[in-house]
Amino acid sequence: MLAGMHPVQCVFLGYLSYILLGWLLLCIPFLQEGEGVKVVDNLFIATSAVSTTGLVTVSVSDSYNFAGQLVILLLIQLGGIGYMTLGSFVILSRKTELSEVRSEVHKRVFSLPASFRIDKFIRSVIRFTLVIELAGAAALYCLFRQAGMSNAIWSAIFHSVSAFCTAGFSLYNSSFEGFAGNFWLNAVIALLSYLGAIGFIVWVDVWRLLRGKVKALTLTSKIILWATFWLTVAGTLLVFIAEPSIQSKTVDERLLGAFFLAMTSMTTVGFNTIGTAGLSKASLLLVIVLMVIGASPSGTGGGLKSTTFSAIVGVMRSALRGEQQVTFWGRPVPLERVWTAVASLGFYLTALILGAYLLETMEQSSFVENLFEAASALGTVGLSMGITPALTSVGKLVVILLMFCGRLGPLTFGMALFIRAGFQAVPHDSDLAV
Repeated sequence: MLAGMHPVQCVFLGYLSYILLGWLLLCIPFLQEGEGVKVVDNLFIATSAVSTTGLVTVSVSDSYNFAGQLVILLLIQLGGIGYMTLGSFVILSRKTELSEVRSEVHKRVFSLPASFRIDKFIRSVIRFTLVIELAGAAALYCLFRQAGMSNAIWSAIFHSVSAFCTAGFSLYNSSFEGFAGNFWLNAVIALLSYLGAIGFIVWVDVWRLLRGKVKALTLTSKIILWATFWLTVAGTLLVFIAEPSIQSKTVDERLLGAFFLAMTSMTTVGFNTIGTAGLSKASLLLVIVLMVIGASPSGTGGGLKSTTFSAIVGVMRSALRGEQQVTFWGRPVPLERVWTAVASLGFYLTALILGAYLLETMEQSSFVENLFEAASALGTVGLSMGITPALTSVGKLVVILLMFCGRLGPLTFGMALFIRAGFQAVPHDSDLAV
């Protein structure tokens, strides 16, 4: 940690160092299979793993051996739990207090409400992650073994971590299209994805409530759960009703496919059971909207964040009513949080438009394909209409930049580049994280 550096700059350099280290490791021929992987493709995979996106230009299972896949999985895990989280856990396990700078970096990464203690939160994050990923791996092992899949143990571990970190990396080239009708596998993947995407704030909050430490959930947790539920319901119903490619299936299969598509888009996990390239334009637009909204603060997913989206909705509602104050459940939202939400939306849409424009000028794919690719990369989702492997080298660099920007958040990305030097603590005087 460099003295005098702002927390957002520490986050920027931290994730960048992870990507560069992963890139160097993946370039080692010993980790590769077959004819080897190009340098730009190794950089693409490393960035996609650290940003927990899941977009790939080469097949993970065909291009990397077990050691290479293990490196990718470690990058996913580091990217999923957040910059410095593992290191801070080691410090705390030695009963040493975190420095002020390190604490501020964590508050920036996790967007914590004022009532959360960072030391206890870090411990909870690591423990929760290990328990969920181990349980998920055990469940997936049984399902993969029942389905007769080879290397069931490694596949279960890999996909459990990838799902919880909402990374979308798969050892199967067609993702989970081969398991479209497997209810229990869909359910396990969806549960892992929701547990990661909903965010550590909610689960720590729920645990404190169950133990009697607090009398009610924070406003942040209420908004996250409310937004997640209704976005899932709305997305599932719209795909179920309007998507032509699943109309020939049984009602159960249609409902399962529609739910998984809505879930994978809004949690930004990026797995798919329905071929994305075959979706109607209406469904593609819906998926793009869900990818832009994304997951929740302090979670492993990307996107604009459900709390930011909710704050924007609150502003619109207040404007229609002629009110000056944005409120949720009778509680006012501080002006600085509303201001941050509006700024985040502006920066996000600017990055999305710029990314789509650059791909449109460089690639031969259609406008819809380029817009979808840009939205998926910026939202760290990993869904694609199939153009990722065919991108030019310059196009790959554009997507790499979008994935990195999406992992930090466009607002944080901009602040890291342009904020003045010098450490300044970020005020945390609200129970709402945006």
